[in-house]
Order: sequence, then C-alpha cells, then structure tokens
Amino acid sequence: MKNYIQEASKQINLQEGTTVIEQLLLECYLYPGISTKELARKTLLPIPVAAAIKKELIKSGALIQAKGVSCTREGADWIDQTWGYGKLNRALHHELITNDEDWTANMHDVISELEQLFSQRPQVNVQIDQSKCTAETSLRRAILCLKQHALIGKRILCVGDDDLVSVSIGLLLKRLFPDHAHAGTVIEVLDIDERFVDYIQKISERLELPIRCRLHDLREPLPADLEDAFDCFFTDPPYTLQGMCLFLSRGISALKKRKGLPIFLSFAHKSPEFMLAMQREFVRMGLSVNAVLPRFNAYEGAEMIANRSQMFVLRTTEQSVPEYSERFTDALYTGEVKRTLRTYRCKNCGDDIYVGMQGNVPTIEQLKNQGCGSCGQDTFEMVNKQSTTGS
Repeated sequence: MKNYIQEASKQINLQEGTTVIEQLLLECYLYPGISTKELARKTLLPIPVAAAIKKELIKSGALIQAKGVSCTREGADWIDQTWGYGKLNRALHHELITNDEDWTANMHDVISELEQLFSQRPQVNVQIDQSKCTAETSLRRAILCLKQHALIGKRILCVGDDDLVSVSIGLLLKRLFPDHAHAGTVIEVLDIDERFVDYIQKISERLELPIRCRLHDLREPLPADLEDAFDCFFTDPPYTLQGMCLFLSRGISALKKRKGLPIFLSFAHKSPEFMLAMQREFVRMGLSVNAVLPRFNAYEGAEMIANRSQMFVLRTTEQSVPEYSERFTDALYTGEVKRTLRTYRCKNCGDDIYVGMQGNVPTIEQLKNQGCGSCGQDTFEMVNKQSTTGS
C-alpha cells in the first residue's frame, strides 16, 4: 500500500521530522476545507513550509485543493485503514481536542468507571516511590496524548503504570470508537510490581482493552522485542535524578528512531538547582522540551509533593540517546538514595567524588551542576555504594 507520509518526506527535508506531515494530513482529514493558513497555525509551521507539504501530498494523491484543502477518497481511506480513524466519533474528538476547561463534562461516565477501578487497585508501595494519582489525572494524561496526536493508531508504552494510564487510554478509545471498531492502537505496560501487572491485565481482559502487560525490573535493559517499537511513552518515575534518567532511558530505547516523538514525563516540582540538573539530563539525552504544565497531576495523600506534580512533554531529536543502556546499579528510589554513600568517578579525568549526606557533595544533581572539582566536566559513573544506615 502507498505510504503518503514517506512519499512526501522524500521530497521535503523537514527539520521537524515526519510527525508534522502526519499531523497536517490528519488535520485535512478531520476538518475538510481547511485553509493553508490554518494548517500552518495548527502544525506550528511557517506558511510556506505548510504549503510545500500540502503540495507534495496533493501530488501523491492524498489531498485535493478545492475551497480549502481536503483529503481525497483514497487519502481518507488510507487514514482509515492505516491509523484506524474510520469509526471515530468526530464530535467528541473535536470537543476533547479544543476544550481545555470543560472536558470532564463529556467524560463523566469514564471518570466514574475509572474511580471505581482506582478504588480497587493495589495499595502503593512507598519503598519503590509509588503514589496514587486521581482517576481524573490519569484520564487527563490520556487526553493530553490525544491532543499531541500520539494516541489513535499508535503504539504506546507505559514505563511503570501504578497510575493506570493504560486503562485510561483504553477507556478513552472506547468512547471515541463506540462500536468497538478501532483496532489500531496498542498499549504496552512495563512494571516491577506484579500486583499492578496482574490488576491491569485483568481489567484489560474483562473490558476488552488493547493492553499488554509485562513484569520487568527497569534496572535491567529492555527486552529486545520492545526496542525501536513505540510512538510515545508515559512515565511517572521515582522523584530522584537517577530515577528520572533511568526511566527516560528505557523509554527512549523503546521509541522508534524518529524525530519529534512525544514523551510524557510526570515529575515533582523541584528546586531551581534540581530543575537545572534535570534540564542538563534532557540535553544529554538529546531531548527537547515541548511543554511544561505545572500542577498537571493530582495525587491522593502525597503530602511530600503537596499532592501535585508537573507534566513535561518532551520530544525526540536526531541526537536522542538513552543515558543508560546496560544494567543499572546506582541508587534509584528516594529512600535508597538518602541512606547510601555513593562513589562517582569523573569520566573525563578519573577523579572520585563521594556523594551523599556524609560525602563531598550531598546530591548527584548538585555534583552535575557544579562539575568535577579537578576538570570541570559533568559526566560521571557510579563505581561504588554503601549503606549509611545506623552510622
């Protein structure tokens, strides 16, 4: 079958990658008769660039220009078959995409169903930094994925899922495709907690949701069949710099090798020093920050983070690479980090620095911000750790 996206991308070397071509074609499908100016606005492209993409899609037979831009019959059929949009509830889709304030009114039945499911989920294990986000938050994440054009017809990975985002995505799909005709989206869950893996799997089977679950310790590299396979991923990692880097690294390994793929990272609001260290890691892994949404996530009983956390929408680039690809041996969870003294070695000059409350530097984020005392470089590897409990 002809691939309109690949044909257009061969003719136009876009810095934004092929994801923006997909979005432009989809806008023409959803809103027949759309103007070139509006296409440029929706895709955040200069008008000449949007016009050039439109021209190539017209040449390929996907679009037609007549009182605005629309899909041809062949182009619309291709979207229906390739991405699974054929039975979409367009009115609901439009409302969720455009309404930032009152979306809960259209989704109250889904929220009610989620609240019932959330009330029966396993208790959180604070030793691995689990916390309970609200049902509304979980669904808000799914709708954000929809707004980023990363849900319908995509392969989605949840890197840890005690927040049941996979279930929220599945229930959102059922509302968007009420006759259950949609089969294009695949959701995969990786989690170390067998209780959540079993619970999500049972929900998926009972409600016929497109979710597959796998028990996996993210300290270990990803299974080979999950590498280079996904269009986006969600993660709400341990609120340590090491936890964030590890979970992002595993997700990056799972993503297809394409520019512009979205990453949905939930993380606590932190100090300016910690945020600087986070941004250094984003740059180190070749990720761009597309959006930061403060207070996006609400949690039950998470007083340590004031019951709220922020959402980062990151995007891949040509330089995207995981910081960790082998087995992870550093301290990971909050309690583990607090009670260990770790020895980090500068990758440039080989000097050792002790990190921890009894070390030379209290935290790894502070060490990375200030750099090695001998050479000033900011890349280190952990070479030893020891418990300081009771000392």
